Amino acid sequence: MQTQSKIESISLDKLIAHPANPNRMAGSALKKLTSHIGRSGNYEPIVVRRHPKKDGCFEIINGHHRKKALEELGTERADCLIWDVSDDETLVLLSTLNRLSGNDDLHKKSELIKQLSRRLDIKSLSRMLPDSRKSIEHLKTLGQTPKRITILNKCMLNALVFFLTDEQKKIVNSTLKEAIDPGSKGTGAQKRAWAIVEILRQARRR
Repeated sequence: MQTQSKIESISLDKLIAHPANPNRMAGSALKKLTSHIGRSGNYEPIVVRRHPKKDGCFEIINGHHRKKALEELGTERADCLIWDVSDDETLVLLSTLNRLSGNDDLHKKSELIKQLSRRLDIKSLSRMLPDSRKSIEHLKTLGQTPKRITILNKCMLNALVFFLTDEQKKIVNSTLKEAIDPGSKGTGAQKRAWAIVEILRQARRR
């Protein structure tokens, strides 16, 4: 596969969508993309290859929605990168380019939202960012919780499956009920741990 680093300006009517493109974008997200390009004039170049059947045309590999946004804005040409790829390579790229992405660090994302909210209101941010208004409001309220979530995400939790008789179920329910009794001593974690120990003890006795 050979790629071309030079950006070329190509007429939008020469850019043909690939029929196998699996990527779809919600109308609200496309509207935000269009607004962003219209406001800033910036966008990633559309990745294309020379069309295998139509002379003078190009087939889009990555950037189908950018083309739609540019059309909506009345733009006649788009910045493009022309890649020399085979049919099979194109299909692989269609399956991967739109899926390869990282994950947000919630703590840093929250701080970023807080900085932006000092200059812009929630309504403006929801029009500009891919996040919903509800998500933005939630991110603004996050404190140290994202750090704790990050730690928990790194833990491996193993599910335990028990097959209990009716009598054993009564023991489990009774012990758990006592464990969550607000009048009992100890922290919630301590009471739950004690409940598990007590259940195991009762099971051994039976």
